[in-house]
Amino acid sequence: MSSTIETPSPEVPVLNFGVLLLPDYQWLDAAGSVDYLNQHSYAMFKLFRAPPHLLAQVPIMKWHYLSSTGDLEDVPASSGPPSRPTTTFAECPELDYLVVPGPADPTAPLSEECIQFVQERFPKLKGFLTICTGSLAMAQTGVLDGVQAAGNKYVLRMLATSGLLNRKVKWVGDRRFVVDGKVWTSAGVTAGIDLAAEWARVQFSEEVVKLAQDVSEYVPNPAKPDPFARLLEGIKLD
Repeated sequence: MSSTIETPSPEVPVLNFGVLLLPDYQWLDAAGSVDYLNQHSYAMFKLFRAPPHLLAQVPIMKWHYLSSTGDLEDVPASSGPPSRPTTTFAECPELDYLVVPGPADPTAPLSEECIQFVQERFPKLKGFLTICTGSLAMAQTGVLDGVQAAGNKYVLRMLATSGLLNRKVKWVGDRRFVVDGKVWTSAGVTAGIDLAAEWARVQFSEEVVKLAQDVSEYVPNPAKPDPFARLLEGIKLD
């Protein structure tokens, strides 16, 4: 794609995004949120033939894919082809944002290397975004302790009723997404696209956001009301 796009001027800001791929992650968690975020990039706005005043408002987005083991081995997803990481924990550049799609089993122990990577990178991030069960898995790192967070409601219910829910996190059960400081968390699967849309709404002008929505043919859902809040009715999360 880069070969077909005019080289941007040096003044265009660059944002580095990391995407942490856990084993058997939900493919739509990653594809939906990442692609919608990327719709607001300089490269895509060039393809959209956006006017110069809009091009001047959007950043170059660079994407760095990591496995939870920190190596370059393929990572299986819930569907689709295996994903190949583009960098390792040791070689990953400084990140502005880290995106974590949800794995099939968020209680599966993370590697010590993965926990250390998240803990070390978290303080310097501009934003930490989790999709679906990604928040439940990242709770193992401790970076969500005391933070309001959303997660897949069906899985939250299962973990809460089985005594496996990490209650150091302030789980929120009636929203499609939650923003607490620099931590952005979504509820199940498709809510990740709404989280990405909310991030874009906060970051960019209304005109930039509108163009991305029109090209995507998508009208984002608000955090509330959440039609799936019924899944956690009567369930104690704290």
